[in-house]
Amino acid sequence: MNLRPLGDRVVLKPVEKEEMTKSGIVIPDTAREKPQEGLVEAVGTGRILDNGTKVPMELEVGDKVLYAKYSGNEFKLDEVDYLIIAEKDVLAIVDNGKSKQ
Repeated sequence: MNLRPLGDRVVLKPVEKEEMTKSGIVIPDTAREKPQEGLVEAVGTGRILDNGTKVPMELEVGDKVLYAKYSGNEFKLDEVDYLIIAEKDVLAIVDNGKSKQ
């Protein structure tokens, strides 16, 4: 990806889940809630504090995260939907069993 977010921003690719009722009816896109889970595609360099100290990002490319429902700005690049949000709007990293040390 040729996109580098600035500061403490993160580029996410929302993960769409196909939703189905108990009776097997697929819910159309227009009736679904906005996704709140995504994959980190790019991260900025980090936040700069008032005293000039740079705080590094906690997220890495490839992390699967949960984010606040109405956060960020949506955009389309090469026919793919993305979302740019501030790191503070990321609520959690979904643990995939890999330990980071």
